[in-house]
Amino acid sequence: MSGALFKPEWLDQNVHPHVYAYYFKQWSNYSMSDHRHDSIEIMYVITGECRIELAATARRSERSISLKKNEFIILDANEPHRLIVDERGPCRMLNVEFDMREKETAFPSIRQLASEDEDVKVLVAQPSSYLVLRDTNDLYPVLKNLVLELDNREKSSRVRTQLLFAQLIMTIARIYSDDLKQGANAADLYVKQATEYMHHHYDQDIQVKDIAAAVNLHPGYLHRLFTANTGKTITVYLTELRMEKAKMLLRQTDIAIADICDYVGAQSRQYFHAMFKKYTNQTPIAYRNSFHTHNMDGWSNPEGIGK
Repeated sequence: MSGALFKPEWLDQNVHPHVYAYYFKQWSNYSMSDHRHDSIEIMYVITGECRIELAATARRSERSISLKKNEFIILDANEPHRLIVDERGPCRMLNVEFDMREKETAFPSIRQLASEDEDVKVLVAQPSSYLVLRDTNDLYPVLKNLVLELDNREKSSRVRTQLLFAQLIMTIARIYSDDLKQGANAADLYVKQATEYMHHHYDQDIQVKDIAAAVNLHPGYLHRLFTANTGKTITVYLTELRMEKAKMLLRQTDIAIADICDYVGAQSRQYFHAMFKKYTNQTPIAYRNSFHTHNMDGWSNPEGIGK
């Protein structure tokens, strides 16, 4: 029977991790049979996407969970589940299976970590038999280093392994804590990430699909979230951002108008001129001249700029 990921008795004794299995694997068009493990399992998606189906239990109905790049699931021991990767493309994953055992060691047990770190204390107290979380680029390097250390049997150090595992638990706890804080504001986070991506890449030929890929969401879903949260579509927001950058460049620099379209990611000079006039009701030349009417020094031929 499935229970909590972290057992209450682990806080009553000094237990330490024992890793059963760890491996990288790329799956393509694959459907796994229902199965379970005697250990906790971390399944981390490096590239692609997959689906994890959790069998129905006495406490819940069947669950289907989609995982995309940089997302991961932690499953309790004996949690019945199966992996599905459809024909849309391969999914590369890193899996680590472990449990907790009592043994003599000077390095932190789960109990000691929970007593010293509030995030770990919250993590081990959560009652679910599985967790689905999104990495913030902090977890994968720890997982990879742990696997490489375990794999290097000749030079592997128990000290380094224990420290890496403690770091693994603390990193997951921090991600879980941040996820709890975001809660209902998860949509705000995606919108913020999409907005930041546009501000960093507006000079390139980016589309909605590129922005959605950057925040690991389906383009249609991101479009709905963004519109609901800002009152504007992604395309409108990006166009406004580009036009405001163009206005700044026209006011504050002497960059030729013919070149400004490249600075703001416009598809062509003609498209830039058309969009700018639609946005400001002025041509780029007229807009620039309106800010230089009383300050002509240094401008030998303002009417000819951009021709």
